[in-house]
Amino acid sequence: MKLSVHHAWASCRLSAVTIVGLTALLGGCNSGDKAAKPPESNVKATPAESAAQQAATKTTVATPKARAVTAEIQEGIEKHIASKSGADDGYFSLAHDDRTLRLKLVRVHIEYLASLGTDENFACVDLVDTDGEVYDVDFFLAGPPGNMVVTDTTVHKINGKPIYAWDQKEDKTWQRVPMDEASAKLQGVIEGEDAFEFVYGVTLPTMEKAGRIWLPIPTSDAYQSVETVSISAPGTQTMIDDKEHANTVLMLDLTPEDSGAAIEMRFAVKRKEKASYAEELESPERFLKEDLLIPITKEIRALGKEAIKGKTTDLIRARALYDHVMDRMSYKKVGDDWGKGDATYACDSKTGNCSDYHSYFIAISRAVGIPARFAVGAAIPSARDDGGISGYHCWAEFYADGKWWPIDVSEGDKYSNLSSYYFGHHPANRIELSRGRDLALSPGPVTGPINFLAHPTLEVGGEYVRTKATFSFQR
Repeated sequence: MKLSVHHAWASCRLSAVTIVGLTALLGGCNSGDKAAKPPESNVKATPAESAAQQAATKTTVATPKARAVTAEIQEGIEKHIASKSGADDGYFSLAHDDRTLRLKLVRVHIEYLASLGTDENFACVDLVDTDGEVYDVDFFLAGPPGNMVVTDTTVHKINGKPIYAWDQKEDKTWQRVPMDEASAKLQGVIEGEDAFEFVYGVTLPTMEKAGRIWLPIPTSDAYQSVETVSISAPGTQTMIDDKEHANTVLMLDLTPEDSGAAIEMRFAVKRKEKASYAEELESPERFLKEDLLIPITKEIRALGKEAIKGKTTDLIRARALYDHVMDRMSYKKVGDDWGKGDATYACDSKTGNCSDYHSYFIAISRAVGIPARFAVGAAIPSARDDGGISGYHCWAEFYADGKWWPIDVSEGDKYSNLSSYYFGHHPANRIELSRGRDLALSPGPVTGPINFLAHPTLEVGGEYVRTKATFSFQR
């Protein structure tokens, strides 16, 4: 007997179902990044991270057929949404929790489109309801390219918050776990220590002029030990020491002949769970001043003062600000302005990703006299031991009672039962790539200081060219 995809999804416990045909996926359907199409085929993932991973659950292996490519899957899901929307005044209707959602397409997660080995495919799509809520919806499609039919539609996340997690049992089958019963590990947290190899890859675009690219080189500190295993890159290499933020940055001088070349950097990382740590703060004004996209506006100052009213210590005030940001903001990636780490945008729109959450927290903390700083890296998946990582992740620290306190507001908002953990902790399964904002490097970009450095900064002929990196790992 063959258990179909939609039958697997309809069941709360997937008994005697094994994973046999999953293709490359990059983890869960939320990340710090805007969508970018990675090379087709390159990474593995597990159902504990994304609804997509369930689609390969079968009791028998089907006869191999030609797999659809991502462009064909994208065409199939967009055609389905357009068809259903055309029949309903431009809205895609979806029953959920005893109501009918009226949705508009925001984006197809191109990076999560996947052929499942036969004539079944997976697509992850963001849609926004008439009330502004963003629904992360997973679709399973069957049939050949050009004639795909949607067989199952499931809401997986609302404003970035997952409805459930998946847990793999000893017999390799999977069961659905309500979020209030899911362990910390199922929610992305490894406590104690973690060790892995982190791979940072870039493919250069076509360049008609000479160019330069700046890439982050993770460094060791009290909580992470980093050894550079290898760097394979074209051009002339220069290591830059960013003393202001304690960063190391690799700069490559490139020529048009380097067009299409691959950059690959491998790092062996040992990471410890991070808690508050004592450090004398000799120059607090350094972490109280504005950054270009973290200004202290009149509105931000007023909101900060209101949030800490009646609070007696900086630690208590910081917790009030942490709660204020979670209460005020929703994890929504809609439009063109999210993801820049713009505190004013976050304050006004009340939406954004991790960079927006933490920029707002830093701004409102500095506005009331609490030093705060920014860092960016990647969260390493907790429920599998190798494969791709969906994008960057960022976080913050504030200073109180003679200590730096690590926080992660966006994760605390998405996983509400871990909100107290993320006030004062960063899990072991992450890597810090760089610290700080407005990185003024020497030599640096002609276009000015780097906002923050996770993906590379590329200039060709003195003009900025948007370029994405791919991240992967192996424990």
